[in-house]
Amino acid sequence: LTRAERLHKRLFSLQPTADPAWEPPIDVLETDRELLIFVALPGVDPDQVVAAIDNGTLIISGQRILPPELRDALIHRLELPQGRFERRIALPPGRYAVSRHASNGCVVLRLSKSA
Repeated sequence: LTRAERLHKRLFSLQPTADPAWEPPIDVLETDRELLIFVALPGVDPDQVVAAIDNGTLIISGQRILPPELRDALIHRLELPQGRFERRIALPPGRYAVSRHASNGCVVLRLSKSA
């Protein structure tokens, strides 16, 4: 409970942190035509997730925030990580076109291979 209270204070402070607080779990699958990356982000709007490729590394970042209803709630358990997240994934050499959609609590990034 003490840990949850500290987290609550940190999340609702006026000074956001630039450092990521957590890394979401991922699955990476590859076919002849694409890479599929499933990022477990329940409760995060896929349109608020940033995906960028920098020097052969896919960088996925964003933020999960507590819903406003929980600001005054007594928290009994807080297991889903909150705050800024970032995940870096080394990509096989190549050129990719990135698209995304949501599926069953995951943000799915489709990196289509181009010649």
